[in-house]
Order: sequence, then structure tokens, then C-alpha cells
Amino acid sequence: MALRVTFPPMRSLVLAPPKPNPGSPRVSMASAIRASAAKIETSKKPFCPPREVHVQVTHSMPPQKVEIFRALEDWAENNILVHLKPVENCWQPQDFLPDPSSDGFYEEVQELRERSKEIPDDYYVCLVGDMITEEALPTYQTMLNTLDGVRDETGASLTSWAIWTRAWTAEENRHGDLLNKYLYLTGRVNMKQIEKTIQYLIGSGMDPRTENSPYLGFIYTSFQERATFISHGNTARHAKEHGDLKLAQICGTIAADEKRHETAYTKIVEKLFEIDPDGTMLAFADMMKKKISMPAHLMYDGRDDNLFEHFSAVAQRLGVYTAKDYADILEFLVVRWNLEKLGVLSGEASQAQDFVCTLAPRIRRLEERAQGKAKQSPRIPFSWINDREVQL
Repeated sequence: MALRVTFPPMRSLVLAPPKPNPGSPRVSMASAIRASAAKIETSKKPFCPPREVHVQVTHSMPPQKVEIFRALEDWAENNILVHLKPVENCWQPQDFLPDPSSDGFYEEVQELRERSKEIPDDYYVCLVGDMITEEALPTYQTMLNTLDGVRDETGASLTSWAIWTRAWTAEENRHGDLLNKYLYLTGRVNMKQIEKTIQYLIGSGMDPRTENSPYLGFIYTSFQERATFISHGNTARHAKEHGDLKLAQICGTIAADEKRHETAYTKIVEKLFEIDPDGTMLAFADMMKKKISMPAHLMYDGRDDNLFEHFSAVAQRLGVYTAKDYADILEFLVVRWNLEKLGVLSGEASQAQDFVCTLAPRIRRLEERAQGKAKQSPRIPFSWINDREVQL
């Protein structure tokens, strides 16, 4: 997951979440507000997450739904854990990097740096943004372990859900490691600024609005794994066009992992549609009304208050991840889960079905209008590439 991709803001599609009951203990207001620049620069001040988040609803899933996931333990063992690879059969970052123990290490590094010179700065902005998103993996494991009925209760639980979460995290961990080391060796990026961004992002967390519900959580991960598959696949294509076949291989290999993980998460949601079509349809509509926020939406480098939006704009312009991709993923999931033909739904769930099945064309129409009105974007500096300017 890693979500590790971007969706440019489309404010006209953002619908207000249901108003929570102020007296409910399940609702808490976030108090994390952007610290002033002066406070950030004062080392004696405690860390403060840089963004305000939404009103947060927690533990919204009723107890009887939690029991569904406990009853699916054996099913998950036979149908989800099979999508993990044995460690000995997995690729490792070192398979793609110069070998520091070899006599030809310096020559290999020099060759890598020569190839990197042919790649433009805007590509590096996208690649760095994807890498930073992958490096925030602790946040994503934490998010999965908030989900009621599937969390790892001990840190080493032997339930199928807990085994999946830990092993998925271990497989995903290789992605950030590999991209981080590769970018370090290129000499094209400002590693300290990148490292600060990673620290800010992990410290800030994420706010996917999944309410501790695996219904919402697994819909979110299904969407995100496909989004990262698309994003890494497009960075692979661009790397090949710029002549760096090794980088293209790296990005393509990571994309293949994301595709395999997507298969597992979409299979979970498919099962939920089979045993609880009404509840799952309502959850899908809920997530789409909230809009799928990207995992790195709280990205900050200590300077740019709108870093994620700027990164998103570059990714949109280059075609790495676009509003069209967002609509395509939604449409893919509607077909994957056969939602247009799903029958025997309550009135509310039937309305949710109509909403999700007709949303992708609406997103495309809005994007076409936005593109028609789009003006020439400005150039801004990115600290990740030593303040060189890139067009948004």
C-alpha cells in the first residue's frame, strides 16, 4: 500500500460527513494545528502534528459485525495468506543495488549516477513523493491495527488477520528501503530534507476516516493498493523513456507487489459483499462520499504548508497519478465486485449502490471541465531537489 500516490484535490466532490452526536464517547475533536515556523525552529518545543484533521469517529461498527471477522479466520488463512510470498522467495533491495562488498562497487555507483543525470527534476519529485509515502509504513501498520475484529492484539498474535498485517508490512517495507537507497546513490536529491519529510509524516499519522471498521478499512486498502500499482507502474514507464532501465525494473517490481496485495484486499471485500451486501455497500458509499484520502496527505517538509498538493499537481501533470486514474480505480472496483448486478438490497443500500455505480462518470466530467479551465501552472521550488523549481 503505500499509498504512496496522489489524487489532486477536487473540492466539488467532497461531501460533508454525517454530523456526529456531540455527546458520544466515540467522537473526539482533533487538536493538532499547524505550528508556526518559529515554533518548528525551536528545538525545545515538543513535536506537534502539522495539520488539523477531521472530526474523528471511532468504533462505529456494532459488535455483531465484529463477530463476522472472527468467523472468517479460517477463510482468511486459506484465501488471503496464500497471497504472501515466503521470505526466501522474495526479492530484496540489495538485488537491485550496487554491491558494497564487491571490488566494482564504485564503478557501479558511478554508472548509476550517470544514468540519473538524464532524468528531469519533475520525475524526481514524483519518485521522491512515492518513496516518502512508502517510508511512512509504520503509520499504515498502525492503521490496520486499529480495525476492530482483525487487529494484532498482542504484537505476535497467530490469528490469520494479524499474520497478514505483519507479513504484508514486511513485504511493503522493502519498497521504501529500495527507493530510498537508490535515490541516495543518485546524488540528485536532498536526502536531509527528504528524511525530515519522512519524520514529519510518520509523526503526523494519517486520517483515512475508517472509524476502526474493517469494512471501511479494507475498502480503503483495496483502493490504495490499486492506486500504488498504477503510480509505480507509471514511474517505471517514465524511467524507461528516460533511459534508466534499472530504475524502470525497480519501479515495475514494486508495482507487481502492489498488484498482488490489491488482489488480497479486493478478495476480502468481495467476501464481505457475499455475506453482508447491505453493510458493505453502505461502507463503500461512505468511503467514496468522504473521498479516498491519500496515505501521505499530511506530508510536510518543514517549509511548504501545501507540499502534498504541490506533489499531487506534478504527478497529475506527468500522468503518474491523475484524477482519471481515481475514476478508473472506482470503476474497476465496481466491476470487480459486480456491484451493478448485486441484488436484494435494502432501500438505503440500493441508494448507495446507485451512488457508487454512477460516480466514476461524474468524476470524469468534473475533471474534463477543470482541465478546460486550467491555466498555466507556476513553477515552485522543492526542497527535496535542493530548491530547484518545477512546474506544477
